[in-house]
Amino acid sequence: MRTPVFRLLVIAVLAGFLVAGTPLAPSRTPAARAQSTCPNATLPPPPGNTSEEPAPGQREPAPLPVPEDPAGGQQLGACGLVLPPGAPQPPRPLTAKNWLIQDMDSGEVLAAHHPHGRQRPASLIKTLLALVVIDELDPNQVVVPNEEDADQECSCAGIEAGSPYRVRDLLLALLMKSGNDVAHALANALGGVPQALDKMNTLAHRLGATDTRAATPSGLDGPGMVTSAYDQTLLFTHAMTKPAYAEAVRTKRMQFPGARGEPSYPLVNDNRLLEEYPGFLGGKTGFTDASRHTYVGAAERDGRRLSVVLLRAEQKPIRVSEQAMNMLDYGFELAAAGTPAVGRVTTAPPQPQAPARTDAPDSQQATSEGERSATGARAADSGDGTSGVGWVIGLVILVSVGVGVGIALSRDEQV
Repeated sequence: MRTPVFRLLVIAVLAGFLVAGTPLAPSRTPAARAQSTCPNATLPPPPGNTSEEPAPGQREPAPLPVPEDPAGGQQLGACGLVLPPGAPQPPRPLTAKNWLIQDMDSGEVLAAHHPHGRQRPASLIKTLLALVVIDELDPNQVVVPNEEDADQECSCAGIEAGSPYRVRDLLLALLMKSGNDVAHALANALGGVPQALDKMNTLAHRLGATDTRAATPSGLDGPGMVTSAYDQTLLFTHAMTKPAYAEAVRTKRMQFPGARGEPSYPLVNDNRLLEEYPGFLGGKTGFTDASRHTYVGAAERDGRRLSVVLLRAEQKPIRVSEQAMNMLDYGFELAAAGTPAVGRVTTAPPQPQAPARTDAPDSQQATSEGERSATGARAADSGDGTSGVGWVIGLVILVSVGVGVGIALSRDEQV
């Protein structure tokens, strides 16, 4: 009489264990949806070369986590065009994969295309280095480069190992000529390249540039190097509040000191808009094979200051500088028409990320703030948090079936 009931009890126990051990599919967060639908939501396209291979004995950094809510507003989390209602389409040709136009005084975003998409910054990362230099080094401090500084892959300002240079002159050369040699020398003046990178990434995170991680001080490609159009707009706007930065990016020509008492020589700003665009306030150019062309610049017209960022652009069919001018014109047209903003660039502190797990072996622990956040995000996405729900459901099944079995047994005994 009790054999069928006993079998039912065994089946219930097995079912409970099966459900308990099977994690439920987590609900799709906005970040997860973005990762599954947007191109380059977490990483740039593959580099196509060996420039981002980690050094021997080091591991590749984990992708930076994607915040639940996109910085600047929900509209800026879109993959494609983000335009005000009724706004005209952007000018063509436009080759940049990610871009953003912003009012620098109000922070309002006038138009964008996949503004949080992850790309490589190339030399735009020098803005972040310049911010750290301005905050920490005396402009009259003397820096003496070493051989490694002077031997960096160019573009270069032409510094020579063992020759003294003032920080003021190096900062100008960093932003005007985009000197990779100068960037390396300034990083060493900040305590060394690892220390400089840590300071750069800490500042980026503090300002809310959570899509950004510097892997080299110059923008030469390296493991984990990443940024977004939104972040570069934020960093550039903040940098333009620093008189030393604003002066450097609008300086057209300087006399750079010669090595060891030799005559100075001219350095010319490589930003064409200084000569070609009325009201131009300054900007920064960048290029590597993996990042392609990157650009940021600002101009003033009729009392409005607008900036534009272009990432992963190409020089054909028209130059990137011409594309930037067309986009600034477009932005001023939108501003004059009074079109509503589609978001707002802000340096508000980012939302806290999930903490890193502390039970992993030392070799697996993240070594930077960005990697610690990424580790926490991977733990959250792995399903670890849902197995407890499975056990609860399994327990409910066991209790429910147990009650039923008890009733059956009671009836069986009464028969």
